[in-house]
Amino acid sequence: MPPADPFHVVRDGMDAAALSGGVIAIGNFDGVHRGHQAVIDAARNMASGLDVPACAMTFEPHPRQLFQPEVPLFRLSLADTKLKLLQAAGLDGAVVAQFDREFAAQSAEAFIDDVLIGRLDVRGVAIGHNFHFGKARGGNPRMLSDIGREKGFEVAIVGPQGADDTVFSSSAVRKHLAAGEIDEAAAILGYRWFFEGEVRHGEKRGRDLGFPTANMALDPACGLRHGVYAVHAIIDGRRMGGVANFGIRPQFDSGAPLFETYLFDFKGDLYGKTLAVTPLAFLRDEARFDSVDALIAQMNRDAAQARDIIAGLAKNDHVSGYPMAQAIAALNLA
Repeated sequence: MPPADPFHVVRDGMDAAALSGGVIAIGNFDGVHRGHQAVIDAARNMASGLDVPACAMTFEPHPRQLFQPEVPLFRLSLADTKLKLLQAAGLDGAVVAQFDREFAAQSAEAFIDDVLIGRLDVRGVAIGHNFHFGKARGGNPRMLSDIGREKGFEVAIVGPQGADDTVFSSSAVRKHLAAGEIDEAAAILGYRWFFEGEVRHGEKRGRDLGFPTANMALDPACGLRHGVYAVHAIIDGRRMGGVANFGIRPQFDSGAPLFETYLFDFKGDLYGKTLAVTPLAFLRDEARFDSVDALIAQMNRDAAQARDIIAGLAKNDHVSGYPMAQAIAALNLA
């Protein structure tokens, strides 16, 4: 799964010539997990046979945010990160469709005629078996396949993907991350889940405790289990190990959740920088201690445990064998 280079991104109102006449994989692709990767591989294989570009069409914001704005959605990959994952999956580019009321109101036939044929001049399309599209979800894989034969483009329909009685899905990844089950989530994703964010100023408590942290506010809907994690982070292209706390800091303020990362053997100013952080293993839940000294003692134990985990992964990390994990590493994303 070598990363595509260059990677073209086309948004509404932009010239789509760079990706016109190619094969397109269509979906939300939240997290770009192994099920999504199967659809992407089908598009890439078809494109290779036709000697045309392979790209993805994805939707922003996520359709659920339009139809159910009152229900928080734990997005596995926000917009910019998702594009990087699609590049890592080996595509030549991505079409980002603005999913608004007007887009949602177009019929399935109009989507095919105006977008797939009129704008993108597709030679082929790859979709999952449960893909529905158009107003009131009126379009389905069979319909798209039938129209493709009529209009002259191929359609690959990819069936359910899974292993060990687990169906690969974004919702399954969310459930594992909510339980702090990092390896189980990775088995579905094909890589360890990571996030990107800007380091912000905090209360400087970590510095006073001897553990200066890089503080990041994640999306409010992030459903990752609160607690302490062994992590690694990418800083200016350099990967470093650390230990992190995600949560509300019950020892001090029980405020808005923050992801606070203490990086081993690092000195420097990170404020305003964007970090990519990968939780490697869940260590324990957040807790309130009898004293600050007791908290510091536990933090030292957490750091030692995290160092041991990171050293062990350096010798034997089964997740690194997944093609997507290797592509992410090649792009130095996480």
